Amino acid sequence: MLPLSHAKAWRTASIVLVAAVVYASLRPVGPGPDLGHLDKAAHFLAYAVLGAWFGGLVPRNGYARVALALAVLGLALEVLQQVMGLGRTGDPNDMVANLAGIAAGLVLAWRRVGGWALGVEAWLARR
Repeated sequence: MLPLSHAKAWRTASIVLVAAVVYASLRPVGPGPDLGHLDKAAHFLAYAVLGAWFGGLVPRNGYARVALALAVLGLALEVLQQVMGLGRTGDPNDMVANLAGIAAGLVLAWRRVGGWALGVEAWLARR
């Protein structure tokens, strides 16, 4: 993690963000409309946000670990969806969307917003 003054708060927010993705991925679903490609877009967006989020909290040399951790999370959730039997099914195309989102979020962090948490803390310190 970057040398952040509010590291505990950033860790807590990270846990909440990951927990929200886990909940959204595993909550039981009932019958409803088929979301089709919107489901893939949701996977892409969720993992892009996670990639950009963690890209703001770790130095660039930690991006490979972030990518690996998020990929493992996505794969574990797809496997759990398949074995839980709560109206969800694992889908290899969801995993593809997850991986594309991770890549997009980390590329965004690398090129534009990496280390954003340091900027937020600097802004807060001026207040």
